[in-house]
Amino acid sequence: MNALHLPNAEFRSLAARVTDLAADLLAGLDELRAFPAVRGEQVARAFEAPLPEEGLRAGALDALGEVLALSRAPTPRFYGYVLGSGEPVAALADLLASILNQNVTAWRSAPAAVTIERQVVRGLAGALGCEGFSGSLCGGGSMANLMGLAMAREARLPANESGAQPGVVYASSEVHMSILKAMAVLGLGRENLRLIGADEAYRLDPQALRTAIATDRSAGRTPLAVVATGGSVNTGAIDPLPQIAAVCREQQLWLHVDGAYGALAALAIPERFTGLSAADSLSLDPHKWLYQPLDCGMLLFRSAHAARTAFSCSGDYAKSLAEDPLESFAFFDESLELSRRFRALKLWLSLRYHGLAAFRSAIRSDLRHAQNLAELIRGTARLELLAPVELSAVCFRYRSGAPCAAADRLNAAILRRVIERGRVYLSNATLRGRFALRACFVNHRTTDRDVGQIVPEVLDAARECLNS
Repeated sequence: MNALHLPNAEFRSLAARVTDLAADLLAGLDELRAFPAVRGEQVARAFEAPLPEEGLRAGALDALGEVLALSRAPTPRFYGYVLGSGEPVAALADLLASILNQNVTAWRSAPAAVTIERQVVRGLAGALGCEGFSGSLCGGGSMANLMGLAMAREARLPANESGAQPGVVYASSEVHMSILKAMAVLGLGRENLRLIGADEAYRLDPQALRTAIATDRSAGRTPLAVVATGGSVNTGAIDPLPQIAAVCREQQLWLHVDGAYGALAALAIPERFTGLSAADSLSLDPHKWLYQPLDCGMLLFRSAHAARTAFSCSGDYAKSLAEDPLESFAFFDESLELSRRFRALKLWLSLRYHGLAAFRSAIRSDLRHAQNLAELIRGTARLELLAPVELSAVCFRYRSGAPCAAADRLNAAILRRVIERGRVYLSNATLRGRFALRACFVNHRTTDRDVGQIVPEVLDAARECLNS
């Protein structure tokens, strides 16, 4: 018997312990802190024991309680960053996906998994108004943005055989940091990312875009692509997609839309995402606004041929011998990834269990929560909004009357105190040089009552900071 063999009865017992832990955690979320009262040294000590030479068997699971206690729980009052809340049916699918252990690289190695992923991708593309697009799941928006720009580079300035050629990519000053990383990784260089100042609503200005392109052309530089944002990470701003798409058509530039945060809101408010289907490539993060457990990103693209041109490079050992178009399909021909887990199972099962209508409703609730918080801030003399609330991100700060640097220090101290108090979790942003408190609603557990706690918590934290 192999030393790693696990009898079925023992697996059932272990699985029951784990699912009981998970169910108890979910049942008690309302009572948990938004961030645990822990310090780095405490957590390091908790897990400093060396890996055992001899196994602990069922006793190995005894430490899971401490793992939960020292983790940030997915409470209804977590509003930091852009982090989805983790839908439990999808989590169960993740367990089954790990047991199946499919390598979703080609139909021949995972027939059901490949078929389900392709169907989920097509279905979501159609629901977003991007009928006919194909694509694949990946780790997240950063990988999807990297692959989208890799497709742009290969379509406009081929580099796979002879190396990268100089080309300029255009984006708003509010663009996500993953675009800068992609420019570096692809050999285009960060200096060739032309950041165009955002307008008063933090959106890319199409006329400023045209001017920048003309300036680069007159200087002998080669425009390559435009990255439009479908929900900026700071404020949720949506760039004017139809106008930007028109510029790209005129100038024959690739249009990539970074929709990792916001574009899935098109399921609920499609009118705000007019022009999304004009993209050549589009990044999405179902682990944000479809509430999926990490990780679950997605890249959609208009042309599968462009994806294969960018990514197909197979050794003989990987080539399919099948002639049937379904059975010969390989994700590795359209993606950077070769080894790929069965991410689609959780998304497919979650969508089947709840239905698209339930997700549309949950997104609308997040949008309403953001507007409700904005109204509460407007009605509070000591607080001020710092940006329009277009999606579900609300940026605001405490009015101190102090000079800007001192006001920034006070608001940073308020944020630290809010997190220490543990009742709600906010994050931060910098808008036009000013430090902002930021709440972002992509949490299907949040209620109106939870939203109502944010302003009192900030005001209490501010009083404590001012009195200390």
